[in-house]
Amino acid sequence: LYFKSIKSLQEDMVRTKKLGATYLVLHLGSRITSSEAKAMGRITQAVNHALAQVKNRVIVLLENTAGQGTAIGYSFSQIKGLLEGIDDKDRVGVCLDTAHALEAGYDLSEKEGLKKVIEEFDRLIGLEKLYLLHLNDSKTPLSSRVDRHWHIGDGYIGREGFRRIINHPELSHLPAILETPRKSDEDDLKNMSVVRDLVELALSN
Repeated sequence: LYFKSIKSLQEDMVRTKKLGATYLVLHLGSRITSSEAKAMGRITQAVNHALAQVKNRVIVLLENTAGQGTAIGYSFSQIKGLLEGIDDKDRVGVCLDTAHALEAGYDLSEKEGLKKVIEEFDRLIGLEKLYLLHLNDSKTPLSSRVDRHWHIGDGYIGREGFRRIINHPELSHLPAILETPRKSDEDDLKNMSVVRDLVELALSN
């Protein structure tokens, strides 16, 4: 399974380039019965191998996790360790998932909490390595370690939390992707409308 995952990553990097995309988001997986250190070592070896085999300009983004079960990548210190183990520093970065961050214990719902999260990310990883946001509210509370995406403004981050995130000077320039629950096109349109309203609200103040 490990070697199949490496092959899949290489194939995805090739596809990403063919599609004309710049970034490929990598889900880090779980350690199962391995120690965190061993699992992190295997992840960095896999990424190093894929980057060495596929010589294109696609940037692989490590996505933070909620820390559910034995998932790797729930803390900024873990992500820092993974980035440090990857040889080609220019071809790796981070995708920050807002729901996962809250669920892992990073309080994005409050003004002071967001400030501390951004400061910690910058201190440990560097904001220059943050390339993409996955905008999702969380159906489960702070530090729940349960991965449940929810509609923007209707979860534990809340409307005001997202207003601050979307318009924060260190984050507002970043591309963002919605991964909110979807039963129909209307769900996507509703969430996109909320995000646009929050941007416009900030611009009007």
